[in-house]
Amino acid sequence: MLKTRVITALVLLAILLFVLYSNSFVLFALVAGAFFAAAAWEGFRLFGNRQPLLAAAVWTVAFAFMVFQGDASNATLLFGLCIAIWSIRLAPSLAFGLPSPEGIGNRLLNGIYGIAILGCFIAIVALFRQSPLYLLSVMAIVWIADIGAYFAGKAFGKRKLAPSISPGKSWEGAIGGWIAVLFLAGASTILPALADTFAPRVLAHWGFSGFIIVMTLMVAASVIGDLFESQLKRRAGMKDSSNLLPGHGGVLDRIDALIPTLPLAVFVGSWL
Repeated sequence: MLKTRVITALVLLAILLFVLYSNSFVLFALVAGAFFAAAAWEGFRLFGNRQPLLAAAVWTVAFAFMVFQGDASNATLLFGLCIAIWSIRLAPSLAFGLPSPEGIGNRLLNGIYGIAILGCFIAIVALFRQSPLYLLSVMAIVWIADIGAYFAGKAFGKRKLAPSISPGKSWEGAIGGWIAVLFLAGASTILPALADTFAPRVLAHWGFSGFIIVMTLMVAASVIGDLFESQLKRRAGMKDSSNLLPGHGGVLDRIDALIPTLPLAVFVGSWL
């Protein structure tokens, strides 16, 4: 299992780096579209949609239209909508629970989460347009938070963060991930080669206090995204969102923490 997981991770990393530095926006958009289609399909399955493949195809057409025909003002509205969706509807569900799988409430939530996934992938494209390194600098914040939370939770975890949703996560782990982000993102601000990436821009524009606030919001968003997908899987009785990525589960299992975080990063970046 570990060998399969490592091989899949290396293959995905190789594909990511090749596409990012291919200097081809069309290739990047096509690969992003393929992963979006997979994520949308998994999302519809988690909500019990009877035709997840057809629904995912329709949403992928919408993604392609926004990437190749949309304009920046509409995208900005989408990112703001995504932030509102997470703040007003999706994050509160962690405390209040999900609607019954049967009924209008579940279908509405399915559409809302679909918008959130769409916003995440449009944000990926927007960040890539700035530069491949800028996109990686935002993604790295989420990866650092996740890795830091894992090791801090293993070492110090005692108080469960959301025992009914994800028993393995702890407050100590979340705090450890937050500290790791502050330390490593802060370290990136002193490296000249990374001066044009996300964290150094935030520090330069808003100072140290603004830097801490933005990084805290990014970490909090990543935790909420992770927990929300875990809540969906628990309700659906699924261990993974799919088996598309051997050893890793599905696409949503790998990007759940990015879904609320990337639109937030683009929205913040619009002021930098």
